[in-house]
Amino acid sequence: MHLARFPRVRLAHLPTPLEPLPRLSEALGVEIWIKRDDCTGLAGGGNKTRKLEFLLGDAMEQGADTLVTQGAVQSNHVRQTAAAAAAHGFACEVILEERTGSKAIDYTHNGNVLMDRLFGAGIRTVAGGSDMPAELEKTAAEVRARGGKPYIIPGGGSNPVGALGYVDCAREIVVQADELDMQVDRIITATGSAGTHAGLVAGLAVMGADIPVLGIGVRAPKAKQEENVLKLARETAALLGRPEAVTAAMVVADCDYVGAGYGLVDAAVIEALKLAARTDAIVLDPVYTGKAMKGLIALAKAGRFENETVVFLHTGGAQGLFGYQGEIEGAL
Repeated sequence: MHLARFPRVRLAHLPTPLEPLPRLSEALGVEIWIKRDDCTGLAGGGNKTRKLEFLLGDAMEQGADTLVTQGAVQSNHVRQTAAAAAAHGFACEVILEERTGSKAIDYTHNGNVLMDRLFGAGIRTVAGGSDMPAELEKTAAEVRARGGKPYIIPGGGSNPVGALGYVDCAREIVVQADELDMQVDRIITATGSAGTHAGLVAGLAVMGADIPVLGIGVRAPKAKQEENVLKLARETAALLGRPEAVTAAMVVADCDYVGAGYGLVDAAVIEALKLAARTDAIVLDPVYTGKAMKGLIALAKAGRFENETVVFLHTGGAQGLFGYQGEIEGAL
C-alpha cells in the first residue's frame, strides 16, 4: 500500500497496543482482544488522530492556515482537530451541531466542549438537522474573506484522505496479530461517519487479509450506513490504486443498537460501560464505543461469535463521559 506516497504529519503514538481482555472474555464466553486506539495520544487520544495525520499533511501541502470542521456538540473529532491545529500552528474554526437536543450544562460546556475551548478553537453552534456541508462552506468563506486559507475537514475526518489512517491501522492489526501468532476472526468497531469502518475494509481488502469487519451503527439505518461505508471504502481503495479490491459483501453494519438516536444513552449502554470498566478497567464512551460494546455483548450472548477471536477497536471518546454525567451517574 506504500502510504509514504501520501503527505502525513505524525500525531499519534503508534502502534497502539493490541491486548487481551481476559475477564470480559470470560464473562461473555468469547475470546476478545482490544485495539487501543484510545491511546493515540493527541488530546487524550481517539481514532480521529490517525485520520488527522493524513488530513493535516494534505492541508500543509495545500498551503492552508485554518482548519474548518464540524461535529455534534460533544464531538471527539472536533476535540482532536482543535488539538492538532494548536500543535501545528493552524487556526481552527468549528461548527457544533445540537444533534441530541440536550441543553444540560455538562453536555453543552463540559467534556469535549471544554477542551475545544482550551485548544483555542473558534466555535459556532447550529441547530440539529442543519445542512452541515453548507455550514462548513459558510465558515470557509468567512475565513477567506479575512485573508485566511481554509482547509475543510468533513465530520469525523471521513473522506478518502482521512480513511488512509485506518488503512494503516488495518496493516498494524495484521502485523501485531502475526507477531502474536494469533488468527483474528473478526474486527468490531463503532460505525458512524464511516471513515474508520471504510478505512479498515479498504486496507484489509487491498492487503488480501480476509478478516471481516462488523460495524455497530451509532446513527443511520443499516442500508444507509452500509451504502456510506461502501462508497467511501471504494473511494479509499481507488486512492490506493486498487478500486476493484472492495466488494459489497465486505461491508456489514448492524444498526440494531442505536437506541433512541445518535448520542442518546439508554440502560444497555450504561451496562456496557460498567461491564467493560469492572472487568478489564476499560473506559468507553456513551456515544460510540459504548454502543459498539452494547452490540458486542448482545451478539456474544446470542452465540454470534462462537469459537472466534474478536478484536474490538476502541476508538476513544472517554472525554465525552463528562458531558453525560447527569445521565450516567445515577445508574452507577
